[in-house]
Amino acid sequence: MKKLSSPPTLDRSIATGQDKCSSFRWPALALIVGLLVAKTAFGVPTVVRAVPDNGDIDVDPKLTEIRIEFDQDMNPGGYSICGSGPGMPQATGEPRWKNRRVFVIPVRLEPGREYTFAVNCPAASNFKNLAGQSAVMYPITFRTSGSAVAPQGRALTAKENSRAIEELRKLVDKSYSYRDLREVPWGRVFRQYEARLKKAKTQSAFARLAARLLAHAKDVHIWLTVDGFPFASHQRRFTPNYNLDLLPRLVPAFTRHNAIVATGRFEDDIGYILISSWPAAGDSSLEPAFAYLAEAKRLRGLIIDVRTNAGGDERTAMSFAGCFVQKPAVYAKHEARSDWSMPSSIKPVSRIVEPATDRPRFRGKAVVLIGPGVMSSCESFVLMMKHGAGALLVGDTTYGSSGNPQPHELSNGVTVGLPSWRDMQPDGALIEGKGIKPDLRLRTKKGDFAEKDPVLEAALKQLRKESAKRR
Repeated sequence: MKKLSSPPTLDRSIATGQDKCSSFRWPALALIVGLLVAKTAFGVPTVVRAVPDNGDIDVDPKLTEIRIEFDQDMNPGGYSICGSGPGMPQATGEPRWKNRRVFVIPVRLEPGREYTFAVNCPAASNFKNLAGQSAVMYPITFRTSGSAVAPQGRALTAKENSRAIEELRKLVDKSYSYRDLREVPWGRVFRQYEARLKKAKTQSAFARLAARLLAHAKDVHIWLTVDGFPFASHQRRFTPNYNLDLLPRLVPAFTRHNAIVATGRFEDDIGYILISSWPAAGDSSLEPAFAYLAEAKRLRGLIIDVRTNAGGDERTAMSFAGCFVQKPAVYAKHEARSDWSMPSSIKPVSRIVEPATDRPRFRGKAVVLIGPGVMSSCESFVLMMKHGAGALLVGDTTYGSSGNPQPHELSNGVTVGLPSWRDMQPDGALIEGKGIKPDLRLRTKKGDFAEKDPVLEAALKQLRKESAKRR
């Protein structure tokens, strides 16, 4: 069956791992950095171009169809267009295959609008090749011009691009902290893309190609931007060990406070807090979690579920972790330098989590639910809870990606974000590419979360066992 699949948000689609189909318009899509990856040796299908393409500006609003072209013959039996309400182009007819490699969507566009959608997504990947392999997710954001005729922007010159290529090469050599981690033959990779990068006529075209070049690093913390448009270099793929749709049925008194925090309470006084990301300082989204802690003093134990959490602001994560910490503790280390092409004798810097002084304190037993969806600053939170609060980690190994990316402006107007440090556990073990192992590991598969949650059940069992011992 053909599908137009549109999860409410990208975070949610990762959480459920289930296809959802509906009309072309749905509520908000959250595009996340780290979604585009270069073609692999296994022949995974990829989008080679789209019209309009990601980052295109001043698109003619009179355009009547969106064209998506793949690098190989595709199975015409299905497709998945993932996206969101006002940001989705309005379909005027049934999307169709023009041939085995070209897919078209008849649309009606409006002047002066920004549109966003994705070809495939974690919740729905029905664009597949003849061998049944799903195409790599390809996000597309474009803007239409404010008038009926799209004006032409200034074209980049080969000289400008050549200079930007050299700047990018030096940035990878000197500023990228994981340059040598995955043994990428950077010289050969740059030669492979150099001619095409020189011919790029726009900043967006240059950024799209540079994203494919940098995708060889397989690092979700590498990104590019042009005029506010993100160009991700690598798509993170994992099998989720959770099902968000199921949690309201499994957790008594489940209450969704906002897009980030949900809480619940089991009948035997075991609490539950779900935190989906760590908002920036000054954002009040986490306040319901603090309020819950203030009323949770008599709980026998507390489950903190961060399986859907891909990071955010580490300072915010620390403010929450501090509610469980009794004394200062080293939870992580990092190594940073200005030139990664040169050896360094500087010792890694220790990062310390301290008890909260202006937030409610929880002194009971805490269990943190983790899995492959956890990365970046949330991996720091997991380490804070393990080493600072003595919490039990239940679930599966985290994704393993954290590099404190910093922006670098190229002379042709493209901005490149590259990891600036090497993040480590307290014993010096690198987090990138390895992740953090749980204390209690449960090997699960997607089908295990259709009607139950083995990870949540294991956490409850541990807390109840601990409670029985204290009686």
